[in-house]
Amino acid sequence: MDEVTIRRLGRPGDLGWVVQAHGELYAAELGWGTPFEALVARIVADFAGGADLEREAAWIAELDGRRVGCVFCVRADEETAQLRVMLVHPDARKRGLGTMLTAECVRFARAVGYRRLRLWTTNLQVAARAVYLSAGFELTGEEPYAGFGPTVTGQSYELAL
Repeated sequence: MDEVTIRRLGRPGDLGWVVQAHGELYAAELGWGTPFEALVARIVADFAGGADLEREAAWIAELDGRRVGCVFCVRADEETAQLRVMLVHPDARKRGLGTMLTAECVRFARAVGYRRLRLWTTNLQVAARAVYLSAGFELTGEEPYAGFGPTVTGQSYELAL
């Protein structure tokens, strides 16, 4: 069937799924444990506990009615939004969901008046980085980061809106 939909986060279980999916996927693929899952839980809890729904939003990607991806757009400051916790489950990759989720975040950030959109990722997220670069994000900085286990290269990206 392969019916893909992108919808606003808000159904029962969405928040927990975002945390669980990140925890399980990143542990399996990169060996990242509790510190990473705890970071995602804090991001999700901050959104759930106080999002300005006029200027912040989150989306869930579904494949045949099953959650398989997500992205959040949150306020960094008055002029800057931040793309956070973008994920596409391995079962749903190669369908353009990362591109669709990123585009939704970019559209929203523009529509609500942010002047730029930024994100942070690592050198290990090769497919996600390709999506971000194709959306027009530019690398603005790199530095070693050891917060999730073995040291990786943290990368900051920005898109002028």
